[in-house]
Amino acid sequence: MTSKVSSQMLKGILSGCILVLLSRETLYGYKISTALMAFGFDEVPMGTIYPLLLSLEKKGFIQSQLQPSENGPDRKYYTLTAAGKAEKKAFIKQWQVLSTNVAQLIKEDVYEDLSSDRTK
Repeated sequence: MTSKVSSQMLKGILSGCILVLLSRETLYGYKISTALMAFGFDEVPMGTIYPLLLSLEKKGFIQSQLQPSENGPDRKYYTLTAAGKAEKKAFIKQWQVLSTNVAQLIKEDVYEDLSSDRTK
């Protein structure tokens, strides 16, 4: 993501994205960060991800477990809970509605801009 996104908007979206990633596999913080980067969230600092993980854990959407690492200290791995699976489904439904509505709004705005440019 090359442009700045509102931090509040980004936090909500990232929380949902983290739930989606964890529904696929158990991950630790750094792996979550690299997975997000693979989907274009390349400007998200680690200092943003860990508070989101803590918040998701406090809400009961994810749980963590320390596991040995081959390369150093134990790592905290995160998995989705049953509540997290339900929250992920809710996020996806909300995102689909929101993205459709915003895309329609922008499409109409772009169409109006193009129409007004032609009349000049």
